[in-house]
Amino acid sequence: MDQQQILSRITAMVEDEKKLRDSLAAGEIYGPTERERLGALERELDQCWDLLRQRRAKTEFGADPDEARVRPAAEVEGYRS
Repeated sequence: MDQQQILSRITAMVEDEKKLRDSLAAGEIYGPTERERLGALERELDQCWDLLRQRRAKTEFGADPDEARVRPAAEVEGYRS
């Protein structure tokens, strides 16, 4: 994926996340399955942001941005601690 494709994917996921959060807050949907969906969406979004940061860093330092790879969710989520 190039930078524009990643940004488009992020935009779509942010919209999906907002709709899901709004539906949960309004009580329109409920349950562990929806919360799992939201969690999965958040992890995938974090991975996309990480990939975008990798690509930008590689470009900034003269490396090939196409060498950036999606890292496992556990690795990306570990950055929070």
